[in-house]
This record gives sequence, C-alpha cells and structure tokens, in this order.
Amino acid sequence: MITHLNGRLVEKYPTHVVIECGGIGYLVHISLHSYEHLPQGEACKILTYLSIKEDSHSLYGFMTESERTLFLLLISVSGVGTNTARLILSSLTPGDVVQAIAAEDDRLLTKIKGLGPKTAKRLILELKDKVDKVGGENLLPQGNKVKQEALSGLLVLGFDKRKAELAVDSAWSANPSCTVEELIKTAIKTLY
Repeated sequence: MITHLNGRLVEKYPTHVVIECGGIGYLVHISLHSYEHLPQGEACKILTYLSIKEDSHSLYGFMTESERTLFLLLISVSGVGTNTARLILSSLTPGDVVQAIAAEDDRLLTKIKGLGPKTAKRLILELKDKVDKVGGENLLPQGNKVKQEALSGLLVLGFDKRKAELAVDSAWSANPSCTVEELIKTAIKTLY
C-alpha cells in the first residue's frame, strides 16, 4: 500500500496531479477539495489510497487525513465506488458531507451528480454512526452533535421525527449553549 507521496509537483489539474518521487512520476486522482488545498510551488506531500482492480491500479490523493478517512468510509458503502466518492468530495467539503450524513439530509446528497436517492439513503444508514470522528477531527459542529443526540433521544421516546426536529431547533435557538439533557427537556415541553 502506498500511504503517501512526498516529491515534486510536476502537473496540477482539478482532477489529478502528477508528483515526481525518485525520478518516477505518479498520477494521483484528487477531489476539488484537495486541489484547492494543494501547496504553491514544487514541493508537495499528498496522502494516498491505492485502488487495485482487475484492470487497473489507481492512486487517489488527499491533502488531509480526515478527507482520506471519509473517502474510505464512502467506498465501504455498497454502490459507491472510488469515482463516486471522489465526486462527492468534489461537490461538498468533508465537513459538509459529514454534516449531511449526520443530519440525514438525503436531499443535499442527491443534488450530487450521479448519486440517487437509494444510494444517498444507504450512505446515511451505513455511515451515520461512523462519521462523528473522521481522521481524529470532529468535522461535525458541536451544536449539531448536541442537536443530533437530543433528536435521537426524542425519537427513542416515540415522538414524531418532524415534530421532534422542529422542537429541538426551537429549543436550540432559545439556548444554544445547553446540554443534551436540557435540550431534550425543553423540547419535550414544547411537544406537549
């Protein structure tokens, strides 16, 4: 497995780069997110994932560990290949992808070209519990995490999802520094 390349940036395009290491030029497929974060100048270190298929060996590159971890999570879902995962990370930032999955926002995910409603729902179902920490970084804003936990608590208590979401949003707007327990108590009061 090739885990990273550290060399000279020879070519730079929105879809791929060529990095020369020890006289060998490696073509590395990247997302637009990584393209935007490529360093200026010739020296470059890029984290990689080597995809080995029957008919090809392809390198995918990432500027951050969190993006690589999210990429690996995305391709672990049935129906999501390396190109689809790269397209997802080109359309949204890693933080936006994590937030969309955690908030179960399949509408945002289906806006990505080539990602249908079934695949978006499968992404949410399979990755919802895995995206809280991606690459050691918490990409989910703390407020959203508290709101998600409160909403989960209300759903376990048997409340209607849509009404619970509205109650949690209302309670959060009134006190954005509250704990999960306080948020649930306040939301329950508005639900009765």
